Amino acid sequence: MCGRYNFTVEQSDEIREILEKVNAKFHGKEARTGEVFPTNQVPILIEELKETSPALSIWGYPKFDQKGVIINARSETVFEKKTFRDSLLNRRCIVPSTGFYEWDGEKRKFMFRQEGTNALYMAGLYTYYREEMRFVILTTEANTSMKEVHSRMPLVIPKKEIDTWLFDYSATNEILKRTPPQLIREVV
Repeated sequence: MCGRYNFTVEQSDEIREILEKVNAKFHGKEARTGEVFPTNQVPILIEELKETSPALSIWGYPKFDQKGVIINARSETVFEKKTFRDSLLNRRCIVPSTGFYEWDGEKRKFMFRQEGTNALYMAGLYTYYREEMRFVILTTEANTSMKEVHSRMPLVIPKKEIDTWLFDYSATNEILKRTPPQLIREVV
């Protein structure tokens, strides 16, 4: 599960560039930076006019009873869930970050990030709810770099495959079944 992540422009030129594009596109709308929590408004990447484009979106699909939000979707069952099916077919997104957080059984907080880069991209889905763009992060079974801390982790998309995730529906099923890359774990 991914319940918090980091979006820090000071740590990554790629993330800074995304934020600059968002600020230019959405004058006056503020994007959360630093530690991101559910219901924060943050940058995501979407397909827009056949190009990868930044957008501002709120993290979490509202629950049907209006009590809270759904922040993650299981990649293994996402095709089966009515809540996510249309988004999977038509509104895939990328959630850019500098890493994500998870807590172990002893309540120690860890940051997970990708080696060799200061940007980590997570697969997501988005929808519109009362004229607001909302997104969820896709999760999958944890790989060996994560299993000691938690049984689930975000579906990490390598930078070179961002366009494939956004534009190529035929690759969706294969990407959903992938084991994410090994990550670096740091106590924070």
